[in-house]
Amino acid sequence: MKLLAGKRVLILGIASKHSIAYGIADKMFQEGAELVLTYQNERLKDRVLTFAEGWGKAQAFPLDVQNDAQIDDLFSEIRSIWPEGIDTIIHSIGFAPAEELAGNYADVTTRAGFQAAHDISSYSFTAVAKAGKDLLAMRGGNLLTLTYQASQKVAPNYNVMGLAKASLEASVRYLATALGPKGIRVNAISAGPIKTLAASGIKNFRKLLAHNEKITPLRKNVTTEEVANAAVFLSSDLASAITGEILHVDAGLSTQACYPADIE
Repeated sequence: MKLLAGKRVLILGIASKHSIAYGIADKMFQEGAELVLTYQNERLKDRVLTFAEGWGKAQAFPLDVQNDAQIDDLFSEIRSIWPEGIDTIIHSIGFAPAEELAGNYADVTTRAGFQAAHDISSYSFTAVAKAGKDLLAMRGGNLLTLTYQASQKVAPNYNVMGLAKASLEASVRYLATALGPKGIRVNAISAGPIKTLAASGIKNFRKLLAHNEKITPLRKNVTTEEVANAAVFLSSDLASAITGEILHVDAGLSTQACYPADIE
């Protein structure tokens, strides 16, 4: 039997076929889940609708996570589609201004960039949890977000996104505690670096990938499929007692010490 047979999953953050969210959606569909997707803006709408067509004609709705009215509208739509509730919300959303992802953190960080990174990359997870908690509680559901080890250790050029990911990881623990009595689990996957559209905005990201491949215990970079496999597990009944956790899917990168100066 498929691990997610009969499960209803909302996936936020698909931007392209190279998105981690895309890989998760594809794997979850293969494992039997029904999907609803979101798209950030009109520029991405047709692309995401095309993806949705291949996943059992999944529906897709607009969502700007900085717009509370759009968040409320999304969950009104979800209630009309799945009045008996949902099983999983996948949050794969992160942003910081490109000019703040290159150079010395103390030189390039601005108040506006700091606020945008935290609002979009961290607060949005809490906002979605607040809006979706009643639907999740109906089916003992779970929330899952994506993070990166630069939340705990300094990575060249990751800058303000490292702080935003640290905030996101703290919210996993606080939300797990707040929503646990409703039977809702909350977890995160800390993925190793993957060449996505978002990652391409980080200065010298190719050098970072090459270095990671040399130092991880498994001597490899992780793939989107490997992250998706972990997402399926955490969203399945096999993980029914796991909450408040940050699961590293990084070929062991988080156990290693430092980055060389030539990546900076």
